[in-house]
Parts: sequence; C-alpha cells; structure tokens
Amino acid sequence: MTMPSVKYQRGEMVMGRWPGSSLYYEVKVLRYDASSQLYTVIYKDGTELELKEQDIKNAAGFQTRSRSRSRSRSPGRRRSRSRSPARTTRRSSSRTAAAVATAAITESAPTSRRDAKLKDTPEVRLSPLKQTKAAENNSNNKHEKKEEKQKEENNTANKVNESESKVEAESEKNQGRYNLRRRKDDGDAKALEIKPEKLEEKDAKLAAASAASLSSPLDFGGKMGAYFWLLFLPAWVLFLVLQVNLEDPSLANFPPLLPPFEAFWDAQALGFVILWVLFQVLLYILPVGKLSEGMPLRSGERLKYRTNGFFAIAVSAVAVVAAVHQGVDLTYIHSHFLQLATASLLISVLLSIYLYVRSRYAAPEQLALGGNSGNVVYDFFKGHELNPRIKDFDLKFFCEMRPGLIGWCLINFAMALAEMKEQSLNAPSYSMILVNLFQLLYVLDGLWNEEAILTTMDLMHDGFGFMLAFGDLVWVPFTYTLQAYYLVSHPNLLSLPALAAIVTLKLVGFYIFRKSNSEKNAFRRNPSDPKLSHLKTIPTATGKSLLVSGWWGVVRHPNYLGDLMMALAWSLPCGFSHLLPWHYMIYFIILLVHRDSRDMSECRRKYGSAWDEYCRTEGAAVF
Repeated sequence: MTMPSVKYQRGEMVMGRWPGSSLYYEVKVLRYDASSQLYTVIYKDGTELELKEQDIKNAAGFQTRSRSRSRSRSPGRRRSRSRSPARTTRRSSSRTAAAVATAAITESAPTSRRDAKLKDTPEVRLSPLKQTKAAENNSNNKHEKKEEKQKEENNTANKVNESESKVEAESEKNQGRYNLRRRKDDGDAKALEIKPEKLEEKDAKLAAASAASLSSPLDFGGKMGAYFWLLFLPAWVLFLVLQVNLEDPSLANFPPLLPPFEAFWDAQALGFVILWVLFQVLLYILPVGKLSEGMPLRSGERLKYRTNGFFAIAVSAVAVVAAVHQGVDLTYIHSHFLQLATASLLISVLLSIYLYVRSRYAAPEQLALGGNSGNVVYDFFKGHELNPRIKDFDLKFFCEMRPGLIGWCLINFAMALAEMKEQSLNAPSYSMILVNLFQLLYVLDGLWNEEAILTTMDLMHDGFGFMLAFGDLVWVPFTYTLQAYYLVSHPNLLSLPALAAIVTLKLVGFYIFRKSNSEKNAFRRNPSDPKLSHLKTIPTATGKSLLVSGWWGVVRHPNYLGDLMMALAWSLPCGFSHLLPWHYMIYFIILLVHRDSRDMSECRRKYGSAWDEYCRTEGAAVF
C-alpha cells in the first residue's frame, strides 16, 4: 500500500491564507499531519497555524496568476488606467492599503526578529502611476471616459457581489507596486484610503504604532516587579526557615532573630548540594529510558528529552537506603537546613548568571518571547533563552524534574528520621507519615508521567532564568518540605476519623489532578486521536481548538482544583496551631489567581471571540 503523496514539503516557502480572511501571506511549511491532513506552517511574525491544502498555494504559481490577471485585462482598461488622474490616485491608495495590511500582520513579531527583518526588507516606494503625455482626439477621450465610468460602476458592484477576491502583486525594476483587494467575506473590513502626499506621514505613524506593539506583555509586575522578586523571594525562603526553627513559630514572634553569618554558611553543605546535583546529572545522561519529543518550536524543530525520571528516583532511593545502612546520618539535613538552603541559593544565582550570559550569544529564534523585553533585570529574572542546552543536555528540563523534585523526597525522609530522633519514637508519627506519603506520591506521579511536562507552559513558553532556576533548586526543596520540618519539633496527633478524611481528600484531589492533566496532554499532542473523539471543542482562528467537555468542561482549571485539594491534604496533618505550615496553601492560591489572570489575557489575545465563547460555557465559568 502506497502512502499518499504530500503536495508541499517541509521547509518549502508557499502562500498561506490567513484564517478567517481572504488574504494570503508567505509562510514556511513545518510539517504535515497525515491523520488530520493538515499542514503546520509558520508566518513571518512567528505565528504557527494548521492549514488545509486548499488554503495553501504555490508561491511561484501564485505570483504568476496574480500577474496574468492584471495582464489579461482589456486594452481599453489599460489605456484608461494610464490616462485618468483620478484612477491613478485610487490605485496608489490600494497599494498603500496593502502595505499597511502587510505591516499589521507582522506587528506581533519579537523586537529583535522584527528589527532584523526590517533591515533585510527592500525599500518600497509608492507613487502614482505616470500619466502618458500623448494627446488623443476629443472623440476618443469621450469614449474612454464613458468606458471608465462604466468600469468604475462595475468595480463598485464587484465589492459586494464578487465571490472570490483577486490579490495582485506587480513588481517593477524601478518602482515597487502593491495592490490588495479583499474578498466578499472580508466585507467588515473597510478600505483604507491614503493620499499619496500624506503617505510618508502615515507610514511614520504606522511604524511608531508597530514599534510600540512589539513589546510583549510583561508579567510579575513588569520591570519594577523583577527587582522586587529578585530580592523578596530569597529573603522569604530564609525567613520561613528561620521562623519554623523557632520553639514557638507564631507570627507574633516576627521577625526572628538574625543568627550569625556562620549559621548561613557551611562549606560541607555546599559540597553536599553539588554532589547531589552531579549525581542527578549522571542519572539523567545514562542511556536509560525513553527519548521523548517536545512540542514544535517556532522553527518547527522538535527537541528530544531523556525521560528517565522514575529510574532516577528509584536509583536515588536505593543509594539513600544504602547510605543509611552504612551509617550515614541523614538528620544532618535537618540540623543544617539553613546552610543547605543558602548553598542551593548560591548555585541557583550562579546558574542564572551563566544562563543570561550565554543567552546574549543565542540566535533570535532560540529566545523566549516572554523574556525578550530588552531590560536586563527583567530578562535575567524571567529567562532570556527558551531551551538552553549543552549539546543534548537540556538544562531547564533537568532542573525542573530532577535535583529539586527528588531532593524534596530526600529531605522529607530525613525529617522523618529527625522526628524519631528528637521525639524518641520508634516510628514516625501518623502526621509525618501522611506528609511523606502524600508528597512522595505527587513526585512519583510527576516522574512517571514525565513526558507530560513537555506540554506545560514552563517548557513551551517560559525562558530559563532566575525565576525557574530559583524555583527548581531552592523554592521546591526548601519550602515544600516545611510541613515535615515543622512536625519534627511540633508533633500533631491525629484521630482515626481525621486520618481517614485527610486520606480521602488527598485521593480525590489526586484523581482529579491526574485525569485532567492526562486529558489535556493527550489533546495537545494529538487532537485527532480517536480516543478523544467524544470531546466537544470550539474551533479558533489559530487552527487549534478549545476543550469544552470532559474535565475541562466542568471547571476552567480542573488540574488546579485537584492541586488545591492535595495542598489542603498536605497541610491538615500539621493542625491549626500555627499559620506557617499552611504557607504552601496560601502560596498556591496566590499562584492560581496570578496564573488565571495571565491565562485569561493571553488566551483572549490569542483566540479572540472563540475564547469569549469558551468563557460563556457553563463549566468554564467556574474557576
């Protein structure tokens, strides 16, 4: 059985129709999906869309047809066009409208790429067509004026009745010429009339407006917010560690006494963190596990990732058990928690500096759109390069899933040993066991489904800078473990009914979290999967669809709902004596509000009216 031939090949430059309009623009073919029979193409502004074959035309043939249309007109029409001053003005306006429309399409391109394109774009001069100097007799003039008047009436009627638009592009050696006509289905867009003598002024205003629109929206408070978070986040982690270490960690005892410098720094702690990271690097690069493909980049490339995280945590567990059996005292992690946090902070800062310096030499297409503001501090914080790699070693993917996430479980286990030692117990308390098991299940699930992270915002859109480096190496292992750290010195007894209720809450939250995330990941990877045919969707102008059934038709963020329920189950074993163990719950609510606000604005910009329709659905209206 022979496979059907593909008309347009990968990397081929063709003319693609912009969804919802009748306009064609030059695009590059990235790939062809045989199951959906759709071509994925990329426009000059970086927008990726999926188009049907009938919405794509061969670039050479497209230009030939455009020119043949203009050349096939009657000689009488050509004569009237060259002799009528009024006709000349209209043609110039039409060409100007095309130039404005072309500029509007590329407004959303990143600044660096936009500037490079402007430098490479040849200058286009728009001027009225020259009038012929030949004089004709009165009878011919009358005949041509009558013919012109009739053709103008026909042109007016064609704007309403014409079923197919004609896109003309004529190039001359000494004079660029553009003529862009809209189809009937573009009737809501009004024609742009710009007089030739005001063209330069209009172009200047358009260029200024385009330059202003190139700055992508800044989140986290923008440039000033970057300064704030760079100082606040490390200070907040150190405060939490100092506060939870107090005999009475009540907020009434704020601020905690600042210990001497020696309490923050220990060379042995730094060596321990470095060895742990290098151990995880070794496990990552071993040729064990699946090589998974990431989502397509703007260039159409798909990066490969070694998804062997479950293997890594299994080997790490064996190594830890062997170390304990050999007499290694893991309670060192509890007694040197502050020094370990400081060492991890130092490593995250050094890594962030390296990431920003190397990003200055990265190609424009390798930069993250969100971290490409031009402001050094903001780009350092948000992340300038999207996928920094040392050969095949992906720094962002490694830090997201390995040292901090697996280290989280190691620290929790060390806290259980410290509780037994400090409270003189033969076994950890029920509260400590619940915290350890709940959070271990969360990590194991993430590593077992490690491939699913390749479709998340962190991997697809966010650059790798201080925000993610600090979050992966410091925030996760030293704030998510505060419940276990708190229970070492502040035990909390649980009754059997309370124990059963907390376990039930955890399991329900985990079920919602896992099922909704799996559904989202499967739909993002292959919307045409027959297993997803029962799901209802809303099509968008980008060629993608929005889920409005299944878990994503019940609430707008079912994965967040499950996460929130699990966070509650992690905090309840610590009781209600102090607010500090509930910091993760508070942090998670703040994070959800921020993410929801960012998702709303980004999706409304990206999907337009389709997103408004999605928000009007019953389930999507619920957070």
